[in-house]
Amino acid sequence: MLWTIIFYLVVGTIVGLLGKFVAPGDKDNIPLWLTVVCGIGGMILGGFIYRAFGGDGSRGLDWTQGIVAILTAAVLVIIASTVTGRNAGTRTRV
Repeated sequence: MLWTIIFYLVVGTIVGLLGKFVAPGDKDNIPLWLTVVCGIGGMILGGFIYRAFGGDGSRGLDWTQGIVAILTAAVLVIIASTVTGRNAGTRTRV
């Protein structure tokens, strides 16, 4: 159980950072903890989406599932940036 938590924290951080990198625009304004949450959510929701479209979860490293997780995390980063009001694209300059 402890290794599962460590795995999700480490891989969730990586997936969240990759999702932030893939997200369009300037999404670097959300804090690191929210990036990790988006990464873990991307892993979990991406896994459900992958299986819903017929993914079999092959043994070893599954690149397709990883890409789906990163894209899902990118969507979550965009949502988090918009909800927290930290989206740089909505700021008005005086």
